[in-house]
Amino acid sequence: MSGLILDFEKPIVELEHKIHELKLSASAADLNVGRELEVLEKRADEMRRRVFSSLTRYQRVQLARHPKRPYTLDYVGYMATGFVELHGDRGFADDKAIVGGLAELDGRPVMILGNQKGRDTKENLFRRFAMPNPEGYRKALRLMHMAARFGIPILTVVDTPGAYPGIGAEERGQAEAIARNLREMLALPVPLIVAVTGEGGSGGALAMALGDVVLILENAVYSVISPEGCASILWRDRSRNVQAADALRITAKDCLELGVVDEVVPEPLGGAHRHQEETAANLKEAVVRHLDRLLQCPAGELIARRRAKYRAMGAFTEGNPPVAPAAAAGGAGKKGAAPAARKP
Repeated sequence: MSGLILDFEKPIVELEHKIHELKLSASAADLNVGRELEVLEKRADEMRRRVFSSLTRYQRVQLARHPKRPYTLDYVGYMATGFVELHGDRGFADDKAIVGGLAELDGRPVMILGNQKGRDTKENLFRRFAMPNPEGYRKALRLMHMAARFGIPILTVVDTPGAYPGIGAEERGQAEAIARNLREMLALPVPLIVAVTGEGGSGGALAMALGDVVLILENAVYSVISPEGCASILWRDRSRNVQAADALRITAKDCLELGVVDEVVPEPLGGAHRHQEETAANLKEAVVRHLDRLLQCPAGELIARRRAKYRAMGAFTEGNPPVAPAAAAGGAGKKGAAPAARKP
C-alpha cells in the first residue's frame, strides 16, 4: 500500500509485503509455493480482522483523516454518471472547498454536493483543506434551491474539519451562512440524504448535514469539535487528544447509539483508503435504498418528518436551579433566617 501507513497498520503492511515478495520470487524461479502463500494470506486476513475490530476512537479519527480515503469527486466517479459541476454563489466567488452539480444515480437525476479535500499540499491549499468560506455554503444552498425547484433529490457528502476560521470568512458572514443553511435545509421539499464519509467537524459539517437520512461510513467521525481542539480547550494540552476522542464519543457506532445518524455503512476490511471502489459501492447501495423510499413521500410529509427528527434530538429541562444542600440546611436550621443567595 502506497502513501501514509498508520502505526496500527504497520504489522499488516509488513506481512503483505512479505507475501508480495514471495510471489515475485516464486514466479521468477518457477517455484510452487502455493501452500506457503495460503498460510501467509490466512495469517494476514486474521491480523486485519483482529486489528480493525479493536480500533480505539482516536484510531478511527486517524482513518477518517487518511489522505487516501475517497473524497466527494471520487464518490461521484464511482457512483454516478453524467456529472456536470456547477459553480459560484452568484454573490462573491466560487469556493473550491465545496463541489456540487447534477448527475444521474442509477438513472435518477440527483444533485450531489460535498466537501472536497486535496491529495497533496498544492491541491489542499487550492481546496483550503475542505474548510468552506461563507460563499461555499451559499453556493451549496443555491444548488439545493435549484434542485428543489425542479423536484430533484439531494445527496450531500460531508468530509470537513470545519468551516474556515479566517478573518475574511467572518467579515463575509460565516455564522450567518451556516445558520441560513440549517434553516433552509429543514424546509426543502425534496428528499435529502447525507453521507458523512470522513471528518464531520462542527457547524461547518452540520451546515450540509440536516437530512431526512444521515448515513455515516464505518470509520468516519462526526463531532462538535476535533479531539485536538477539545483537548486544547479542556486541558490546555493537545497531546490529550486520545482522551478527548473517548470523551466526545465521535465514532460511527457512538453516533448511531446517540441517535445522531440513522445508519452505519460498512467499509471493506482494511478501510476505505485501501478499498475505494468497494466502499463507494456500499455507500451507493444505502443511498439508492433510502432514496427509493423517500421518493414515495409527499413533500409536506418529508418536511414534517425532517423537522420532527431534529427537534427530538437532545434533551433539556425547565425549572428553578437546585439549591446547594449545605445552603438549604443552613437556612432551615435558623428560624427566620434569610434564604441563601443564589448566584446569577
